[in-house]
Amino acid sequence: MSKDDNTVDQPGLDKLYEEASYWHVNTGGETIHAKRMGGHFRNFKWWSWLTWLPFFITPYFRWGDRQAILFDVPNRNFHFFDLSIMPQDVWLLALILLFFAIMLAAVTSIAGRVFCGYFCFQTIWTDLFTFIEEKLEGPPTKRRKLEKASWDAKKIKIKVIKHSLWLLTGMLTGISFVAWFTDAYQLWSDLFLLESPLFVYVLIFTFTMGTYILAGFMREQTCFWLCPYARIQGVMYDAETILPTYDVARGEPRGKLKKGQTEEGKGDCISCNQCVAVCPTGIDIRHGQQEGCITCALCIDACDSVMDKIGKPRGLIRYASLDEIEGKPIQKFFKRPRVLIYLSIMIFSAVGLLYGVSNLGAFDLKVIHERQPLFVQMSNGSIQNKYDLKILNKTDKDMNISIVVEGPEGLETQGLKEKMKLPAGKLSIFITFVRIPKKNLKGRRTPVNFRVQSFEVFDDHIEYLSMFYGPGH
Repeated sequence: MSKDDNTVDQPGLDKLYEEASYWHVNTGGETIHAKRMGGHFRNFKWWSWLTWLPFFITPYFRWGDRQAILFDVPNRNFHFFDLSIMPQDVWLLALILLFFAIMLAAVTSIAGRVFCGYFCFQTIWTDLFTFIEEKLEGPPTKRRKLEKASWDAKKIKIKVIKHSLWLLTGMLTGISFVAWFTDAYQLWSDLFLLESPLFVYVLIFTFTMGTYILAGFMREQTCFWLCPYARIQGVMYDAETILPTYDVARGEPRGKLKKGQTEEGKGDCISCNQCVAVCPTGIDIRHGQQEGCITCALCIDACDSVMDKIGKPRGLIRYASLDEIEGKPIQKFFKRPRVLIYLSIMIFSAVGLLYGVSNLGAFDLKVIHERQPLFVQMSNGSIQNKYDLKILNKTDKDMNISIVVEGPEGLETQGLKEKMKLPAGKLSIFITFVRIPKKNLKGRRTPVNFRVQSFEVFDDHIEYLSMFYGPGH
């Protein structure tokens, strides 16, 4: 930039125009080579990979003699540190999914597709793959020339290294995924010794190739054609959603800036096309909101950089709502009805999840009354009912329990021992007969309470209220 006239030197402008001369909306016919420019949003996008670090390292944490977090599918158990969640508690998973789904909708309503722009696995992996590509093949202009160049030893070497690193990244992704479902350390041992089941190798190969193809070749086309979220984003936006937005009133009419020349009536946009050059999906934000915009805001960094060079204020492209661009009053996001509804559902889900986790208990009890017959009158005049007690041990250790039946005076049980064993993670069925003197029954139905108490965990018990049936009076 010239110190005297605050304009960009002509060679610098020519370079900017040359870098962006290839760019237009891509429908899959070419590979997008997005330019990397520094800036706040670029840095945030790069370091957002840390949100996926737990995916790779969490399976290696231990809790006692087992993996801290483990989805044990064969044994139908989910271990989360000291908690063991069985299929009967799957409603907790539903609440977790509901919470994050609504949170995604709330965030989209407030600030657009920030999940897509910064935290989506497709975004993170694609950014990593293109980073590897740039380090090996150079900036976009060199990458395009290399694509058109004839195959020689240098090109083959670069391509082999690049694709090898892509495949290695995909394989590590596949192994990390499988490690959530089996012991991670044992998995590595079995893989190297070729002792893993065939299904494990197939799953890792599928993830390896899926990552390799989606992040290495399809890239933004995955967002365009495969991602369902891109299709429903429109219903989550409204006039108050803040998005990367081009200020048309300030930028138009646009025109190229030439050294030593000023044109009256021109807007601040100098048609450098840097906002397009850095876009990972290749769209032009100046044409308004489009399906391909993942709100990564890299166009803001690019535009601010150009504005600094030509001595114009930043913000020609900025995070703004439609209401703000049109000069309407801006409402706080926590006062918007849609956001309040989303927050209410999230609070409901969180409260339900906390309640469920705090009331999981060590076992689960179901009491099933024998229907045929409802009751039997014994020779001594007492009435007998038959019950099936289904008790699930939700821990990973064997447990000894006692079962107590409480009801009217004179109640007796048959079939229950003072101390009974529950195998770890298994469902046990006990058959018991309950007898009550007829004179102590006050109607056709009398409440009886079944109480299961653990010998190992004396403060943990569970109760089930059932009915005792009699002939009545």
